[in-house]
Amino acid sequence: MRYKLTIEYDGGPYQGWQRLAEGPSVQGALEDAVETLTGARADVVGAGRTDAGVHAYGQVAHVDIDRPFEPQRLCDALNAHLRPHPIAVLKAEDAAADFHARFDARRRVYLYNAICRRAPLTLQRGFVWRVPRPLDIDAMSAAAERLTGRHDFTTFRDSQCQAKSPVKTLDVAAVRGDAGRVSFSFEAQSFLHRQVRSMVGTLVEVGLGKMTPDELAAALAAADRARCGPVAPPDGLYLVRVDY
Repeated sequence: MRYKLTIEYDGGPYQGWQRLAEGPSVQGALEDAVETLTGARADVVGAGRTDAGVHAYGQVAHVDIDRPFEPQRLCDALNAHLRPHPIAVLKAEDAAADFHARFDARRRVYLYNAICRRAPLTLQRGFVWRVPRPLDIDAMSAAAERLTGRHDFTTFRDSQCQAKSPVKTLDVAAVRGDAGRVSFSFEAQSFLHRQVRSMVGTLVEVGLGKMTPDELAAALAAADRARCGPVAPPDGLYLVRVDY
């Protein structure tokens, strides 16, 4: 039986979604929970391989289990075996045998949150990016519009990215907020490795007055990683949902 799982997690304690030879991962914790429940090891295949420290409101994964479960019972059982990990299976659903969480995805939605203040973070530490100066929302919004559409995103592509092509279509790039809090939202079928954090870091350079919207557009057109601004930290990034 194949099941579709919708998962929420705090990415702070993990080296990312993907299972690694060493170090904790979200995928590894889920696979341990499945093995404890069923007695058999199974791959939990995610829709997106979030980086170390990146969070999720609605990651989607699929898993094959060799005996049937009522979906709510499976959800509850996995959550019981996931304790004390900061990971929760929000929903389990029966899935078609050929459903694939990664390859069938039609849209991924990411949100990045930043707070503008000089004081250190306390309650929100690890969950937002603290920028110590106010940001120009209008300038960042104008710059974000230049990112939408189909482009070669080499400028915002990590050097370790394994995607076959740097060409992606960004459906939505929006900036909202005020002097104290800013959110960046992005929607596309797929993203390059660290593309969102690279775009956010460069947009913040625009917000700080270190770059104009036209200069950001020129950096995108240059398809040159050296033209990218500082990469934003993982703390403020969330995978919000995956559409099929």
